[in-house]
Amino acid sequence: MIFVRKGKHPEFKPMKEKIHPAYYPKAKVTCACGNSFTVGSTKPEIGVEICSQCHPFFTGQEKMLDVAGRIDKFRAREAKAASTVKTVKKPRVPKIEKVKKA
Repeated sequence: MIFVRKGKHPEFKPMKEKIHPAYYPKAKVTCACGNSFTVGSTKPEIGVEICSQCHPFFTGQEKMLDVAGRIDKFRAREAKAASTVKTVKKPRVPKIEKVKKA
């Protein structure tokens, strides 16, 4: 029987049996770069594509995106839109219905 950790309730409450997955406290995680470490999981082995040893944020090899090109394109579009003459449409006047005489 598995028991829940003591919390707000003064007594232990048993967890239902045969509905929870098996827990592996020493599950092996293997990265695509070759690094491996252990964690607790419901799977015995886990394969990941990126880890803290090869992620650019953690290794200091971050690449700055070229946003200057995007900003220049936006400013060019904005200048083009400001230079074009906008035509103002006249507001539509509703037609007045004629009353027929009987």
